[in-house]
Amino acid sequence: MINIEKISSAEPYKKFVNFYNKAFDADQKVIEAISISSFDRQNNEVESRHVNLKYIIGDEWIFFSNYESPKAKQFKMHDQITALFFWNSINVQIRIKAIINKTDEDFSNLHYISRAKEKNALAHSSKQSNNIESYDAVVKNYETILLDKEKLKKRPDYWGGFSFKPYYFEFWEGNIHRLNRREVFSKLNDKWKKNYLQP
Repeated sequence: MINIEKISSAEPYKKFVNFYNKAFDADQKVIEAISISSFDRQNNEVESRHVNLKYIIGDEWIFFSNYESPKAKQFKMHDQITALFFWNSINVQIRIKAIINKTDEDFSNLHYISRAKEKNALAHSSKQSNNIESYDAVVKNYETILLDKEKLKKRPDYWGGFSFKPYYFEFWEGNIHRLNRREVFSKLNDKWKKNYLQP
């Protein structure tokens, strides 16, 4: 699930919540999974991966990750991302363009202490996306940290939240004969403009 708090009253946010509730009622699996695409300026490549969106607070969309991971370095080089939900239970795709930044440390600390120790052990033990000699070594690192109660009390500096603020939404609703409905909201000068796209 996504924790939704004090969400913006703007039309695209209302539309998002409406689809989210429909997908939830339709028993959508992994409803919080969101694909994040970022630009690696150094290698001139676009990369995508799924993360779990944890919060929407106001107009901020928040997930957590390793600050030394490839995606974190890409966000620093190029702070514009595209995010994508697909909920097959209701045949809806939601595409978002946004600017991304780190959350403040206090917010990351609060989220860290709310998590199970098993998840926090992985945050400590994993140098995300770095090479390692075997999966057994991954497990050994994890199990060692899991027994270190003192270490687990404090969030590692290299792990925390990312917050993105959308400036573009596209709501795609699948239909028979590919007569799909595509509704777009673009933000300009703090106002949302709505239009439709051809299927």
